[in-house]
Amino acid sequence: MKKILFISVISLLSCHSNTQSHPPVGGVLSKKDLDVSKDRMKNLNSIERNQIQQWIGMQSVKFYPTQLNYWVTAEGFDKREAREDNSLISYSYDLYDFDDTKIYDEPVARRDAKFGHFDELKAVENALRFIHDGEEVTLLVPSALAYGTFGDEKKIDNDIPLIIKLKAL
Repeated sequence: MKKILFISVISLLSCHSNTQSHPPVGGVLSKKDLDVSKDRMKNLNSIERNQIQQWIGMQSVKFYPTQLNYWVTAEGFDKREAREDNSLISYSYDLYDFDDTKIYDEPVARRDAKFGHFDELKAVENALRFIHDGEEVTLLVPSALAYGTFGDEKKIDNDIPLIIKLKAL
């Protein structure tokens, strides 16, 4: 019995000494950790941009880059006059992966959403500022502007770039 107790104590101590500590959710990261994370995202974004540009090269539809780092099917899209904060918009969009597989059966839809007061994917919110009523556009979005490193915790995994078919109603 003493041998079992001794082995258990030694095992616990050795496990404790090899355990790497992580900051709690919302905790403070060191500058080194932040730099590693920043470099990872920069590299991932570069890889995704190259993959998206290769994908665009195989399409019959023309896509145009935007200032926010996504592509859209409308030329000069983000040079248009932007909608004002507090203005209302109704819209819907479908999400696809780059194998052109629809991720959710039902589109995400909002009625009379007020700019500055809704939480949406960065690329979608930005595109809604420039889309005309009744217009449909397709967005090619790197993961950083989609669901990022966490995914949506349902069907979309982490670090997944998306195709978003957006319609202003």
